[in-house]
Amino acid sequence: MGSILKPKIPPLPPVQPAPEPPKAEVSAEEKEAIAQEQAAVERRRKGRQSTILTTPLGIQENEESQLETLLGK
Repeated sequence: MGSILKPKIPPLPPVQPAPEPPKAEVSAEEKEAIAQEQAAVERRRKGRQSTILTTPLGIQENEESQLETLLGK
């Protein structure tokens, strides 16, 4: 008796094919700008790398480079 009260669902419309993506034509000026931007990102990344003193294993220092403290060692 449940099929009497349910409305019929209309069929779905056909799926349209996806449009073709635009072709990537990059001029020499745009290539140069992209290269400069990537170089700047690399420079900034290298600048921060020197400030990181720890690794996932903790501080990685040599015994010779550690300074003696006033409380012992």
